[in-house]
Amino acid sequence: NEARKLNHQEVVEEDKRLKLPPNWEAKKARLEWELKVEEKKRECAARGEDYERVKLLEISAEDAERWERKKKRKNPDLGFSDYAAAQLRQYQRLTRQIKPDLEEYEKLKEQYGEALYPTSDSLLHGTHVPTKEGVDRMVADLEKQIEKREKYSRRRPYNDDADIDYINERNAKFNKKAERFYGKYTAEIKQNLERGTAV
Repeated sequence: NEARKLNHQEVVEEDKRLKLPPNWEAKKARLEWELKVEEKKRECAARGEDYERVKLLEISAEDAERWERKKKRKNPDLGFSDYAAAQLRQYQRLTRQIKPDLEEYEKLKEQYGEALYPTSDSLLHGTHVPTKEGVDRMVADLEKQIEKREKYSRRRPYNDDADIDYINERNAKFNKKAERFYGKYTAEIKQNLERGTAV
């Protein structure tokens, strides 16, 4: 009877474990770790110490060095995937650089009141006049962007041995673009024309 009871309890436990999500163990360990961290933070606050410093005192030099190497290895530049992603990255980079002028914002809030926050009924055209400093800041930012863009453009190497199938530079660029998009479809026709066997 005792063996049957223990067996039944084990079956119930196993059933519980099987019903749990597959990453339950990792989640549980993570939650326990977070609880320990919270507890340590409370202890440090009670003693009047800085938690970050206490945490760093417990980490060995080898571990710290390993984490630093890992951080450096991570490449923050994901490269080019598509134009939308590139535009989003540039937008995020530019918005991170913006330093809002809170004093100016408070002045505008006092000056315009509710009109500062437009609704669908607001008539905004021509009401806002930007400050000279704001315009100068925008111009400087745009000039910086243009300068950076010019640095990134690279000269394509000129190939002397390539066939000349163009009449001027503009036509050469057009031909390259046409070749890029339609080259695989027109390769046979082009070879026939060059051989003189075109029908």
